[in-house]
Amino acid sequence: MQTIDAQTLRTWIQDSGELALLDAREDGEFGAEHLFWAVPCGLSGRETRARALLPRRDTRICVTDDGRGVAQQLAAWLEGIGCTDVSVLDGGTKAWIAAGYVVFSGMNVPSKAFGEWVEHHYGTESVDAPELDAWIKSGKKMVVLDSRTQEEFNRMSIPTGIGVPGGELVYRIGDIAPDPDTLVVVNCAGRTRSIMGAESLRRAGIPNKVVALRNGTMGWDLAGLTCDRGKTARFAPGTPQTAALALQRATAFAHETGVRTITPAQLAAFEADASRTLYVLDVRDPAEYRAGHRAGSTNAPGGQLVQATDTWVGVRGARVVLLCDTGARARMSAAWLRLMGHRDVFVSDGALQGGTPRAAVPELAAPVSGIAVADLAALLPGATVIDLARSIEFRDGHIPGAIWGVRSRLSAIPSDKPVVIVSPDGEAARLAVPEVQALTGQTPRVLTGGTAAWKAAGQALEKNRLIPADEDCIDFYLRPYDRNSGIEDAMNAYLSWEIDLVHEIERDGTVAFGAGG
Repeated sequence: MQTIDAQTLRTWIQDSGELALLDAREDGEFGAEHLFWAVPCGLSGRETRARALLPRRDTRICVTDDGRGVAQQLAAWLEGIGCTDVSVLDGGTKAWIAAGYVVFSGMNVPSKAFGEWVEHHYGTESVDAPELDAWIKSGKKMVVLDSRTQEEFNRMSIPTGIGVPGGELVYRIGDIAPDPDTLVVVNCAGRTRSIMGAESLRRAGIPNKVVALRNGTMGWDLAGLTCDRGKTARFAPGTPQTAALALQRATAFAHETGVRTITPAQLAAFEADASRTLYVLDVRDPAEYRAGHRAGSTNAPGGQLVQATDTWVGVRGARVVLLCDTGARARMSAAWLRLMGHRDVFVSDGALQGGTPRAAVPELAAPVSGIAVADLAALLPGATVIDLARSIEFRDGHIPGAIWGVRSRLSAIPSDKPVVIVSPDGEAARLAVPEVQALTGQTPRVLTGGTAAWKAAGQALEKNRLIPADEDCIDFYLRPYDRNSGIEDAMNAYLSWEIDLVHEIERDGTVAFGAGG
């Protein structure tokens, strides 16, 4: 592999060629400090994450870190799976800073910075928490729509709220609020999805007045108000009665932003073109995707795709094709991606069938020694259980006595007992077998079905929010709600950080929102 300096990388970022800028550190480390356009690809999840981010093995890749050497490890692994154009940023983020360039904290920074740009550019209207609370208490004619995922909504929500993830808003608003006199309030946990959801409805030209809840549920908490817990209200499933109107509205916005449409045959030609990276993303609700989808496509629900684009799109300059059933959801998401600066964004109608299945992750095909839930339960406490779940999930519930670990940081594992590796669905556990075997000198077993199977069987779970401690959660960038202390300070710091992003991207100098290419 070759090394490049910061000046060369900056030139690459600003040219028109494809570039995957991957950061090899774990998410918690990445979130502390990274390059604006870097995409997290932690060493511990390389087999699945890198392959998802890099559909084409000969695209130009630069790997970075904080200068301590994990970038070289990931780069060597990438070359080992057939990547042919891999470089490492010499000195990592430290060298980038020394060259006078800007680094950022946080996750999904391009998307969050874009949300702030949208608010400034379009003048998105907002309401603060005390005023919304007064409206709710007065019985004002309105709907409060939560644009986060349904899981987040279930955890906490604004009173009277309904779960309508951002990608569904324009598609379903005609059914939800048919009366133009109904005020529409859109919220999320902080700012981005509130702004993007509200502005989506405004760009679609609905006749209702639309406002975002300023600072979301964090702003609600900071105002001394109480969120609901465990609520399940959500949009009615199925095709809305006003789907044709939604398509008309979305088409106008997509046309305005330069979104192009392609036929299924043209999409098939893109899939066969080995000279360009292609992401085929199905923006429908996850339940719809699970019921049937194009082979080789990935589910990227529209609101989440705009909120966290780097989760799915790892190559700058790639082709991105969005799919849905009626066309409205794909067009809205595509319009925002265009304004975010992605040049080659397309919508393909009628393309939910066909396609080519993605190649399997070969490491997952390696044989392992499995252990059933009942057998592990009978063996405890006579086994050492290594749990590779995300730290935040481990805190919420794990097999009693389990030790939490991150693959890239496994070291001294007690080997005086049989070792069992577990993870939520079992995949990470299977991938870690060679490493654990090398550390313990024994062949570890893998819990069949993962901890999901353990929970489904009704086995006991141990919960402890203090393990791992906040400072040890290197695998996950803790949100304010996830912290064990200083939550209010963290909320204020987070909101200030988001608001300031619009100024920070000016300092960076490589960002051109609204251009679309």
